[in-house]
Amino acid sequence: MLSEIYAAEKRISQRFKIPGATVSYRKERRLFKRKSFYEEFLPLKDLSRGGLRFVSQKRLKPGTKLFIQLSIPGERAPLSLFGKVRWSARNKKGNYPFEAGVQFNVYGEKKSQNYPGNLVKIISLEQKFASQELDPTAQPDEYDIESS
Repeated sequence: MLSEIYAAEKRISQRFKIPGATVSYRKERRLFKRKSFYEEFLPLKDLSRGGLRFVSQKRLKPGTKLFIQLSIPGERAPLSLFGKVRWSARNKKGNYPFEAGVQFNVYGEKKSQNYPGNLVKIISLEQKFASQELDPTAQPDEYDIESS
């Protein structure tokens, strides 16, 4: 039934914007782990319980595993999350040439899973910011997915 109503939308979680929120990330590797971030304080475009979208100076390959720190204005500490790049595309507007969509790893207590408290925090942010969304009749952002 939902697939009939939202045929083009595969997401099951609502996406929302958080003004001033930023993303810092590093690639997760098995050997020679890098402690510093590849890019820092990149603008967050939107967030959901299952992932996020942000703009960057570098193109990220789909399938790349990331460690992400999500900084939210007014919050004491950033959220630390693990995820995988699902898509990457050219960003047609703004100062950043690329944007990427990241799907979060599952929430749980095992290694490379996301701390379940982060999901609770994201739900709280969703309740706070989703009601502040812009005009729902506005056209969605357009992007072309680049294959690697």
